[in-house]
Amino acid sequence: MASSSSVFVLLSFLFFTLFHVQISASSLILPVTKDSATLQYLTTLSYGTPLAPTNLVLDLGGSNLWIDCASRNSPSSSSISVPHRSIQCLTAKSHEIETQAWITSLSNPEELDQPCQILSQNSITGTKSSEGELVQDLIALKRWKLEEEEGPKSQILFACSPTLLLKGLATGAKGIAGLGRSRSSFTSQIFDSLTTQRKMSFCVSSSSGVVVFGNMGYEFQPSDEILRSLTFTPLLTATNNQKNPNSQEYFINVNSIKIGGKKVSFNTPSLSQDGNGAMLSTVVPFTTLHSSIYEIFESAFLKAALAMNMAKVEALAPFGLCFSSEGNPSVPIIDFVLQSEMVKWSIHGRNSMVQVNEKVMCLGLLDGGVDAKNNIVIGGFQLEDVLVQIDLDTNMVGFSNSLLMKQTSCSDFKRLASSMVAAE
Repeated sequence: MASSSSVFVLLSFLFFTLFHVQISASSLILPVTKDSATLQYLTTLSYGTPLAPTNLVLDLGGSNLWIDCASRNSPSSSSISVPHRSIQCLTAKSHEIETQAWITSLSNPEELDQPCQILSQNSITGTKSSEGELVQDLIALKRWKLEEEEGPKSQILFACSPTLLLKGLATGAKGIAGLGRSRSSFTSQIFDSLTTQRKMSFCVSSSSGVVVFGNMGYEFQPSDEILRSLTFTPLLTATNNQKNPNSQEYFINVNSIKIGGKKVSFNTPSLSQDGNGAMLSTVVPFTTLHSSIYEIFESAFLKAALAMNMAKVEALAPFGLCFSSEGNPSVPIIDFVLQSEMVKWSIHGRNSMVQVNEKVMCLGLLDGGVDAKNNIVIGGFQLEDVLVQIDLDTNMVGFSNSLLMKQTSCSDFKRLASSMVAAE
């Protein structure tokens, strides 16, 4: 009898074939808007028969796509329930259960023909559903129109989750689109469909933006010059992300932090020691630092700010450090130093200071607490107007400087021509 590990390898191989959706396109796009009330980033997908436009929260590190299917005006006639005894079910569960548990369950005749149960998680609130069903259905995506007409149709898998799981999401949102590295994530399924490199580029702003799967080229404005100027750093993988070996999120290595060009001493050789790198997140509104890091960081930033004649004022929750914004004062530059002193992620004033009212701005990096799972989480505000490209073929992350320094924004990324591609 084959071992569970060998069975998993075989099923994973077969799963790739079954998930391959064969969309004829070199790149696909998700339009993005920001909800000002929750600070969440949203996209709109149309799914089912008839196609129903559905707003979803984007979770860069999410493991799957889940939707409150009951929110449709009418049930989808093209929805197909995925059985428990299926390769799709195994792979969709692979990030949350041991393979052996799934194999053992096959000996129970009562479970063989049951629907595949997927317990999705609301990554905003941390709530996990007590029920949910894996289904296969039609989904429509936008494609950059080059010389091709509408591509062939194929299917995508997602979880139908209970309405209660929507609590905490932006008004009108009906689920979460997980863009993480699991085999059942929205990203993985889309990449299985493209005949191009597995690159995901995202560019969000305080108003709108895009997520692009595949190559970004001349179809996008104004990306050409920006793409050539990207700085690259390795993406931490399971082998070097010791603290989170099974993580579906995206991590990069941060060795140190500089404020105003001066290195901050944290009494550690690397802020990513023990494989605990900095996580990129679109569901965490502002960058968070573990309390042991934040305390030293805040003190160093305050010292640098006062040296630049910034006037400290009373802090406004949830921020720990606030200043007067009158006179438009200069702000110390924050540098996350990555694999070497020459490679750094620079955070300028627009991405470090949050304008909370007409007279006050606050430091947009927060204390993540003593129990923070990750030393550093680079949140949405710090990602705004920065083009980030994740290359899963080379395991590299590319990022630009703030586009505002080039008098442009992620909201300026425009489509020259498009058509709708349906994945059935």
